[in-house]
Amino acid sequence: MAQAADGAGADVAGGLLQLTTVVQGIYACVSERHDLTPVQARLLCVLLDGPRGMAELAHCFGVEKAALTGLMDRAERRGLARRSPVPGDRRALQATLTDTGRRAAAAFHAEVGAELSGLVAPLAPAEREHFRAALAQIIAGHGDRPACPRP
Repeated sequence: MAQAADGAGADVAGGLLQLTTVVQGIYACVSERHDLTPVQARLLCVLLDGPRGMAELAHCFGVEKAALTGLMDRAERRGLARRSPVPGDRRALQATLTDTGRRAAAAFHAEVGAELSGLVAPLAPAEREHFRAALAQIIAGHGDRPACPRP
């Protein structure tokens, strides 16, 4: 990683890496409390937005379709999600949440949101707003594409 002349770039990068570790740790702990793996929790949260095609999900998760099939098999066995034909394309399948999966996803999402909000709770309101604005700017600078884009 290239370092800025004054070292500030390295400090920010190091801070972002540390923050990533903290966020991933919170995500993993909340997942465990909900009897989910982090990847199962992510699948449920992605599906909260509505049905997704299997190929789209595989792309979103950066895995081959076979790996996603295994993840969906486990989610279906637990009654969290189901696969169904895509209307108008008899070869394609889409994944959707069951009612149980929707409740699990909503509960996980609410708890992880509360835990993550707690990270910035010690900041003064103006500092929280500045942090929120800085995050929004960083995300916008990375591109307006979501982590799991819809086709």
